[in-house]
Amino acid sequence: MEALNPYQLLAVLVIPVLFAITVHEAAHGWVASRLGDRTALMLGRVTFNPIKHIDPIGTIVVPLATFFLVGFLFGWAKPVPVNWRNLHHPRRDMALVAVAGPGANLLMALFWGGMIKLGVLLLPANQWIALPLIYMGAAGILINVFLMVLNLIPLLPLDGGRVLNAVLPPKVALQFSRLEPFGLIILLALLITGLLGAVLLPIVIGTVGLLPGSAIVRELFFV
Repeated sequence: MEALNPYQLLAVLVIPVLFAITVHEAAHGWVASRLGDRTALMLGRVTFNPIKHIDPIGTIVVPLATFFLVGFLFGWAKPVPVNWRNLHHPRRDMALVAVAGPGANLLMALFWGGMIKLGVLLLPANQWIALPLIYMGAAGILINVFLMVLNLIPLLPLDGGRVLNAVLPPKVALQFSRLEPFGLIILLALLITGLLGAVLLPIVIGTVGLLPGSAIVRELFFV
């Protein structure tokens, strides 16, 4: 497979990124609605319409800036509102709502792996259809695995932080929750210093290696 230049790579990433954030956020809202809180459902956030989930700064400006400045795609979508008071078992259910996002990204990575397999099958007959499927499939695996691993970091307001907050003893969880206003600042500092990439990259590469189409993802992005 031929390597992509930055503009080709950006074009290939657009659809997988939009699906990744859309399904991730919709999964949070859908699980919350099943567990008693219909806030996101009533606000129209349990949807695959990406416009409902896009944050102008976090989904457009920051990802473009980090992509072209440091070659690292970083951003966020509008958080799905969840009222924990409406949940049947608030602490347990908040953890389940949080896990739903990364879980959706894992399913999306498997879906894009299937697109790579389909593209490979179609390659001899129709390159115009096969190559976009292969390239978007590889990008889809990479971005969904990255989002899954990133969101599982045990730092508020990330999903991993929500899970950790739910399993900690109540008094410790209260102290931990006070760090949430600084979570994004800490994350950005880790990104700028390169520590975030150094920690996440081996985990991302290892996880990608377990998925269908991993050889093509490694060839395009890690060689």
